[in-house]
This record gives sequence, C-alpha cells and structure tokens, in this order.
Amino acid sequence: MDSSILIIVLSLAVLISYGFDLFSSRFQIPSVLLLLGLGMLTRLATTYFDVQVPYLDTILPTLGTLGLILIVLEGGLGLELESTRLGVLNRTLLASLLSIIGGTLLIATMLYLLLNDSFYRCMVIALPFSIISSAASNSIITSLTGWQQEFVVYESAFSSILGIMAYNFLLLLSNNSALGAVWSFTRDTAIMALISVICCFLLLYLIGRISHRIKFLPIISVLFLVYALAEINRLSSLLLILIFGLFLNNTELFVRGRLSLILKNDLFEKELEQLKNLTAEGAFVVRTFFFLIFGYIAIPADLIDTDALIVSALFVFVIIGWRWVTLRLTYRGRLTPLLWMAPRGLISLLLYLNIPESLRLLGFRNGIPMLVVVLSSLVMMAGSWGKSVKNDE
Repeated sequence: MDSSILIIVLSLAVLISYGFDLFSSRFQIPSVLLLLGLGMLTRLATTYFDVQVPYLDTILPTLGTLGLILIVLEGGLGLELESTRLGVLNRTLLASLLSIIGGTLLIATMLYLLLNDSFYRCMVIALPFSIISSAASNSIITSLTGWQQEFVVYESAFSSILGIMAYNFLLLLSNNSALGAVWSFTRDTAIMALISVICCFLLLYLIGRISHRIKFLPIISVLFLVYALAEINRLSSLLLILIFGLFLNNTELFVRGRLSLILKNDLFEKELEQLKNLTAEGAFVVRTFFFLIFGYIAIPADLIDTDALIVSALFVFVIIGWRWVTLRLTYRGRLTPLLWMAPRGLISLLLYLNIPESLRLLGFRNGIPMLVVVLSSLVMMAGSWGKSVKNDE
C-alpha cells in the first residue's frame, strides 16, 4: 500500500473515532459500537476492492496490551486517595470484587451445564466476561449524577486490575496445585509491589531532573519496558502501572518533608496534568485501532449464529442480575441507571484472546465475546436513554 494512502487511512480513522466520541457523549451511544461497526464496513470495502491488510493477528494483541497499560495508568491517575473518599473507595472495591467473583462463578456454572467440560476451564473462559470496561463506561457517564459518576469511575478502575490479577491466578492453577498457585501468586505480587515502589521513586526523581522538553514519553516507555519484562517473568505486571498512576496522582501522601525537596514534588505537581492528557490521548488512539481491527477481523456468520446469540444474551442477563445484587450490598441510593452500567470491552476481549489453546472450551462459539460487548453496550445505552427521557419529563 502506498505510504500516502496509509497516512490518509490512519488519519481518517483517528478523526472518525474522535467524531464518534463526540457523538457518543452527546447522544449516549457507546463509541465501541460505532468503531466495531466501522471495522466491519471497512472489511466489506477491502474485500470489494480486493485489498489485503497483513499482520492483523499480530497487531491486534499488541494494540490490546498497549491499550490495557494506558487504560490502567489513566485509571490510576484518576484515583484520589483522600480520607473524604474512603467510603466510596471501600464500597467500589467491594463491588468490583463481588462482581468478579460472583460473575465468574455464575457464568462458569452456566458453561459447565451447557458444555459439560471441566469447571476450571469454564472459570478461565468466564472470568474475562466479569470485568467492567472502564473505557466504555467512562464514555457515557455524563447521564449520571456526580455521586454515581464517581462510583462508576472507581468501580471500573478496580474491576480492571482485580480482574487481571484474578485471571493470572487462574492461569497459575493450570500448572500448580492450589497451595502452590497461592504461594506463587503472593510471592510474585509482593515482588512486583516492591519493584513498583522502587520504580515510582526513581521515575519521580527523573521527572524532577529532566529539563528536556520531551519528558513524559520516555517515562511511559520505561513503564512499557518494565511491564514487558515483568510479563515475561509471569509477574503481576499491571500492578506496577496501577501503583505508578496512584503514586503520581497522590504524591503528597507518599512524598513529604525532606524527600519532597529531593524529588522536587512541587515542580512535578504542576506538570501532572500534561501526563494525564498524554495518557488519555494515547489510550484513545490505541483503543480506536484495537476496536477497528477487532471489528475488521470479525466473521459476520459468527455474529448471527443462533447458539452464540442465545449464550451471549444469557451472559448479559446474568451480568445484570448479579450487578443488581452487588449494588444492593454496596450502593446507597437509587440503583437505576447505575444498574445498566456494566459494559464489557477491551479488557474482556484481550483476556479472552490470550487464553491458551489448552484451556479453551470445545463448542464455545467464536462470536460470543464480541456479542457480549455489543449487547452489554446496548443495555448501557438503553439505560442512559431511559435516564435522559426521565430527566426531560
């Protein structure tokens, strides 16, 4: 493909995605749906003009991983650990934990009854569908009140990191006993937490000392590097990203007195907004191309398969039903439209794509992951529209 044509395509994709984002915030339509639809239309166009797009199977998981890092970093940079927020922190942490545990067990039980495979494999398949998408939920929270918005932001951030840690723990069980998996998980988490703290102070020191106009991109590149090295060694690498984001957004809690002068904390706090903007825009670009490519490689026949549609609808029904239970236990106030804000997105798709072949279920339809993302987004959209109509009345 000619380089000029490629530049035009990439630029148009970003501009169209930006338009989708504006449209989404205005009309409460999740931009994920629009991007997936655009990807499918692009597939039809390239097929018609006989254009081949190579290396998509390699690009997609790489984009997903980059998006995951940036989304978790963005979530960490948005969490403020203040005493006035302890209530919402505790409640959203409990809500996300209950959502992951209960959702995984319920969906795994359904798969076990339908496919009669081992319950462990069913849990591995089920877990990605129990994680709330922070990107999808945050794109449509304008229809919520201030307290509900805060609840969704914190809940989805906790859901992402807890879900990924639970996923890594389940994979450890495939090669270890339960006790061995617990020991390995605890050891790896402790090691990663220690590495994360060291990296946080080191990177903050570098940020305070770097006078070059390009400052944060090298820092983010270092994070990517450490993440990849930790991932190769099967450590809880996303814990580094979350701790780094929390550390930078709450430096006044961790850096005090003489240490604050050494690390030039006051200088950094003035530049924090620049890092937040860079992270948000990077996550936006990566997420754009991930969903475009995922929609592009989707096979239409898989999405209209009757069994896939039925199972996906049952998944969403279980997700919403269990969400009602978790909200009743953790949330004080009117449950709607918060009840419908449980979309699945990039994290669910990426974790599902990374499941080893040896742990996949025979008979599990390929179209189910994308259908669950679409149906849960439609439910969220309907819930936000219902709220808007009620406000208008």
